[in-house]
Amino acid sequence: MSRYRNNAAAIRALVEPDRVHRDVYTDEELFDIEREQFFGNTWNFVGHASQLPQAGDFLSLDLAGRPLLLLRQANGAIGGFYNRCAHKGAQLVSDSCGNTGKFLRCPYHAWTYKLDGAPLAMPLKAGYENTRLHQCESGRGLTPLKHLQVYRDFIFVKLNDAGPDFESYFGEALRSIDHMVDRSPTGKLRVEGGILRNVMHCNWKMYLENINDTVHPVSTHESAAQAAQSVWQGHGPDEPKPMVMEQLLPFANGYEFFDKMGARVYPNGHSLLGVNFSIHSAYGTQPEYEAALVAAHGAERTREILERSPQNAVFFPSLSVKGSPLAIRVIRPLAVDRTLVEAWSFRAEGAPDVLLDRALTYNRLVFSPMSVVAHDDIHLFESMQAGLKAQGNPWVSLHRDHKVDEVLDSGATINGTNEWLMRNQFRAWADAMVAGMEAPA
Repeated sequence: MSRYRNNAAAIRALVEPDRVHRDVYTDEELFDIEREQFFGNTWNFVGHASQLPQAGDFLSLDLAGRPLLLLRQANGAIGGFYNRCAHKGAQLVSDSCGNTGKFLRCPYHAWTYKLDGAPLAMPLKAGYENTRLHQCESGRGLTPLKHLQVYRDFIFVKLNDAGPDFESYFGEALRSIDHMVDRSPTGKLRVEGGILRNVMHCNWKMYLENINDTVHPVSTHESAAQAAQSVWQGHGPDEPKPMVMEQLLPFANGYEFFDKMGARVYPNGHSLLGVNFSIHSAYGTQPEYEAALVAAHGAERTREILERSPQNAVFFPSLSVKGSPLAIRVIRPLAVDRTLVEAWSFRAEGAPDVLLDRALTYNRLVFSPMSVVAHDDIHLFESMQAGLKAQGNPWVSLHRDHKVDEVLDSGATINGTNEWLMRNQFRAWADAMVAGMEAPA
């Protein structure tokens, strides 16, 4: 018997003001509803325009069970479609990226489509005369993604009609993308260095919560921090650090550092961690680079860009941005207990190579499958996934710094160890899960 299907009240009951039920991580029926409802009603990051420089360039991906196709069209625009032929449903492309040429051709029966998805040709065309083909969906070509938005070359899609429009959904959170892109004097980023992929045997929400968890580094990453301190022992505090030390030593900070870095929560589950400072704040800059930024953006904006290095900006539910280093993480659910996490690096056009080197090094050190940091997290995520199956207490605590009169204020700064960041995510999760189920207020 279904407990949650079309049962908005039961889904909302899983998220209380200061705790969540373990079913949000472990229940397979809920995960199926997430794939249909939650990931359909929210805006998800799917790619970057720099990956599609030429007409015919494509990206294919799976978003919560739906095969999607992003395509640079003949007029230069980026189009999005479901990756299935209108005839029998065969996927038009099977590679993750490439170039289709001037048209798309189905490998099964050779139906072809223009780059805008319109039907172009098919074998035995005469056989369709005096049939209903042209009055049904199959005769109209590829099914477009109705809700696709390119913001400063970051591509987002929303699959369902329910849920807010793009600007309403992200709102003030978009300033973190502006901040990242404006680290380029030309205002352009390019994906470079490949994408590191890591499959974890845990629910996707565990990883997303951990991005905003500043309490765990002190204990979880103690061994990585101690190793870095041991290597750097004997060097003066003002001595220039190799990039690896520059990036690993901040993990040795204590609870006070992480608490005082500050955070903000935004509507719809988004957040900004490290509004005062972060583990990235001490990275060095070059005079020539600063001068190029001043020429492009002005002195005040340049100062804001270089002084503001947040820990993580979360674009709920699929994207985490690090403006410095120029790196992002993309979270993709595969199963209720399996998650794909991708680490991307960017080159800022017009900026020195050291910025790209910093992104590549950080992703290898902290997010790759062989990272000295990530394996600590993954071990614990998978331990949590197993532990939540235990009998007894069915609830997960989110009580730290909770107040009964907790009211979201996007301009207010809270302490960096406040679990409001996670509570905010789960409240947004419940809203998106039941969108369309509940009668309008």
